[in-house]
Amino acid sequence: MVFFKGIIDRKNTIKRLTLTTKNPSKPYFETVAEQWDQIRGSYFTEAVRDAVIARAYLHPNMIVADIGAGTGFMSAGLAAHVSQVHVVDGSPAMLAAARKNLAEFGNITFHEADGLKLPFEDSSLDAVFANMYLHHCPDPLAAIREMVRVLRPGGRLLLSDMDAHSHTWMRTEMADIWLGFPREKIHGWLEEAGMVNILVGDTRQSCTSSSESTGDKEVVVSIFYASGTKRVSGMRELVREEYGAIAEKNSCCGGSASGDGGSACCSQPVISLESLEQGEVHFEQDYSPQEQADVPPEAAAFSLGCGNPIAMANLKPGEVVVDIGSGGGLDSFLAARKVGPEGHVIGVDMTPAMLKRSRRSAKLNGYTNVEFRRGDAADLPVESGSVDVIISNCVINLTEDKGKVFHEAYRVLKPGGRLEISDMVYGGPIGSEARAAAAGWSDCVTGALIEDEMLDLVAQAGFNAGKVRRSVSHGEVSGAKIFSVILSAVKPE
Repeated sequence: MVFFKGIIDRKNTIKRLTLTTKNPSKPYFETVAEQWDQIRGSYFTEAVRDAVIARAYLHPNMIVADIGAGTGFMSAGLAAHVSQVHVVDGSPAMLAAARKNLAEFGNITFHEADGLKLPFEDSSLDAVFANMYLHHCPDPLAAIREMVRVLRPGGRLLLSDMDAHSHTWMRTEMADIWLGFPREKIHGWLEEAGMVNILVGDTRQSCTSSSESTGDKEVVVSIFYASGTKRVSGMRELVREEYGAIAEKNSCCGGSASGDGGSACCSQPVISLESLEQGEVHFEQDYSPQEQADVPPEAAAFSLGCGNPIAMANLKPGEVVVDIGSGGGLDSFLAARKVGPEGHVIGVDMTPAMLKRSRRSAKLNGYTNVEFRRGDAADLPVESGSVDVIISNCVINLTEDKGKVFHEAYRVLKPGGRLEISDMVYGGPIGSEARAAAAGWSDCVTGALIEDEMLDLVAQAGFNAGKVRRSVSHGEVSGAKIFSVILSAVKPE
């Protein structure tokens, strides 16, 4: 940020403010408000805003807030995408400038308020943004907790700020309280505040600034983004209860969230768009007659999946395989056939009734190279670096924290190990009411990720770039198409 001498005597202004307050940020912004747009323009560009909004997956019915909004930089980019934007800032002068800048929009409400005490009810907003706010906040973790408080279940928090740096003059010349933040610290704060599916990454943008006191010229500090989703209370218990009931009743999953009278987990066979367009890849939900003949009949009749991960896994004799969310055991038994007596398959499921069913099938049918363990996808009962291939069939969408699930998969795989999962994804954003509905999780719909978000979480876990093969659509939720996909990824050697 190059401060032009004709604009403001920044050094003297900050010196005066630090004599009167322990937190110079608010009075600083009162002083620079009229010049802030020009100052900010030399500090960072609209590309930062675009990078953050691209990861927000905004829906037209959403109500969002911009915390520490300043003169409306972030809000100007949000207003066209959502139903309402709440502009929040503690500086009357900055809000006055924001009102002028945002006068063309009819869906904006302004609030003079501290980010540590937001003027909103609990669970009232669909998304909360804070761009370059945290490094001016006395207590960033408390601010994050406050933002999470006002989010609806399934709502999203989007942060953007500077990476950690050592330019101490920014405290005196720019009223910065914090010298940026380590990304792992931000990730930890989001987790501590109760967020799931946390992503912290690079916007590929930076702040540029120069010091008047030290002579530092064109100092560049990279800018990170961070996103997380607020937990949906009760979904885990509901999923366990409903799938336990399915196991006891010998019936497929029900519900109508997919819009066709049945769950996406039990939908009709699908064909890959890639196979239609290129003639290269073929997969469908139904298993071949030979595959069905190769497994216990009670398992073949009890498929709750949305694809056939075995078809793409290329399993080899002697390999160790983990089946996450093994259910009645169909994919585990198919994998056991592929890896042979020298290989081993570990099915993991959290539902006692499912484990009872799969263990009984294994015993009755003489499977000696497969076992079923009780466990959670985000905390696998498997040793680190011991597995060649992980498979999963329409289960990741049922989990609460997909980011943790992918990290666990990475942990237990050997270097070069493969991840092959069939699951449901959205092709675009969905409305907040659909996302917050715990009852839809067991239908394999409400908890599904947006496709790009899934790929980001897989990459953050450490896998090489994942590849997705998408099916034809299973229908729509809140205007967004939902697809079954097969995701393939590899742990680096």
